[in-house]
This record gives sequence, C-alpha cells and structure tokens, in this order.
Amino acid sequence: QAQLVESGGGLVQPGGSLRLSCAASGSIFSIFVMGWYRQAPGKQRELVATIKSGGSTNYADSVKGRFTISRDNAKNTVYLQMNNLKPEDTAVYYCSAGVGPNYWGQGTQVTVSS
Repeated sequence: QAQLVESGGGLVQPGGSLRLSCAASGSIFSIFVMGWYRQAPGKQRELVATIKSGGSTNYADSVKGRFTISRDNAKNTVYLQMNNLKPEDTAVYYCSAGVGPNYWGQGTQVTVSS
C-alpha cells in the first residue's frame, strides 16, 4: 500500500555518513520532482534537497557540500547521501514526491550523536 518507503536511517557519530533510500512505486516516481525533507523535535518540517526528472538538484544551505540527492530510475529509488553529519542534522527524514509535495513517506529517524 505504501507508495514511498524510506530506509537507511539510524545512529551515527558526528562526522560520519549515512545513505537514505526511498523506494517509490512507478506511478509516483514518474512525478516531476522528488525530494527529502526533515523535521527535528519542536521544529517545522524543512526542505533538505530536491531532484527533478531531468536530474537538476537543489539543496538547503545547511546541507550544501555535505549531502547529495540522486535517483536511480531503473530502480524507482531516490537516495540521499549524507556525509560529515552534524548533531544538528538529527531529525526524522521524509521522502516526498510532487511540488506540493503531494506524497510523503513514513519517515526514517537519523540521529547524530557521540
């Protein structure tokens, strides 16, 4: 039933890396833009990165140079490679589809702590 399913979250030390994956149904993956958002406790959900069908990307200033969004069209999967993680990156990360976005995954917890 789930149309967007995230995986790859977990506990990592500062400076470490994680790769998040978002598996999408074909009909959802065909949507123009896919993205990642995150929500920390007590904070609003914020944009992390987006990728359009043509491959162009956008990033929040806070993650530029550290995070990379990519997509594998053959696998209907969007990835978020997160390097040099900081404690302030701790949040629930959500995969999204559509400009609205119109669709959301269930979220995966990322905790950066020593």
